[in-house]
Formats: sequence, structure tokens, C-alpha cells
Amino acid sequence: MMTNIQIIEDMAMELGANNTAVIEVSNIPFRREFRAACRQNTCGKFGRCWMCPPDVGDIDEMIAHAKTRRLAFVFQTVTELEDSFDFEGMQAAAIRHNKLLRSLTRKAKKLIQNPIKMGAGACHVCNKCTKIDEKPCRHPDKATTSMESYGVSVSELAELCGLKYINGPNTVTYFGAILFTLL
Repeated sequence: MMTNIQIIEDMAMELGANNTAVIEVSNIPFRREFRAACRQNTCGKFGRCWMCPPDVGDIDEMIAHAKTRRLAFVFQTVTELEDSFDFEGMQAAAIRHNKLLRSLTRKAKKLIQNPIKMGAGACHVCNKCTKIDEKPCRHPDKATTSMESYGVSVSELAELCGLKYINGPNTVTYFGAILFTLL
């Protein structure tokens, strides 16, 4: 008989994940200093997206909230790009990745309790976040917070999970996680 985790793994692979792993949340490398990287606003979303810093919440509170869950289902998607400067391909891959995360979380809800979903980069649910106009989020049930917003060191997490952080030239690799307690 398949366990709930095996069922979730099969769902993830059917939805397009390339690799998966499960880790105890207590082993996830959380790093408060990742917020400093967000403040540099390299992606242009700092203060412009409800699911990004500073609006997503206090880093210490987010880490404490994440640690209330027992397990993390980690997955990655690997997408071929035209070349290493294919920014449009990277953006499209991030949108597909976070869509996979939302679908997987929705499908897995019958198998797990209190999921916290963590995606790659900005939320990507709406073309334009309502934060820009200081209006409430239109889709709080679909909204996705990045792993980095929670302070997760994705490169360290990948290594702990036995997953490659970089998967070769002309590819982009994104990671996502669902933190949960089993039913």
C-alpha cells in the first residue's frame, strides 16, 4: 500500500516535477540574512508584491511559523532554455513551477494538514499585484510566497535533499516546498 508521501510524490511527477525529496522541517537551513538580499530588490518585487518582503511578514515570525510543521515535501523543476540569457524562458519556467506548486498543494490537501506552500521567486498568480495600488490581494488562497522570503537557503536545502542545485548549461532549476503535518 502506498503511503501519503508516495502518493504526493507521484502527483508531483505527474504534474511536471523532475525530482522530489522529503525532509524534516527541523533540518531546513533557515537564514535570516536572506531578507537583506530581498532588500537589494534585484527582482524588482520588494515592496511591490504582497507575497514578497517587506509585506509578506517578519522573517522571525515566518521562520517560527514554518517550524510548526513537521515535514517538507521538496520538489524541483528543470527547464531547458534557448541560452543562459533566456530571461523570458526563465520567467515562463517560474510561472509554470509555481502553478505546479499550487496544483500539487490543492490535490494533496486530502492527505496532509495545514500546508504551507513555498515557491520560486515572486508570486506570479496575477499579471499585476494589487500591492502596487495598495488594494488587498485578489487571490489569497492561490498566492505563493517564495522559499527565500521564509529565509530558506535553497542551495543548502538541495544538497541536504540530494538534489542538484544547478542542472547544466542552458537550464533553469526551480525549487518548491510544501511544509505539512501528515493526516
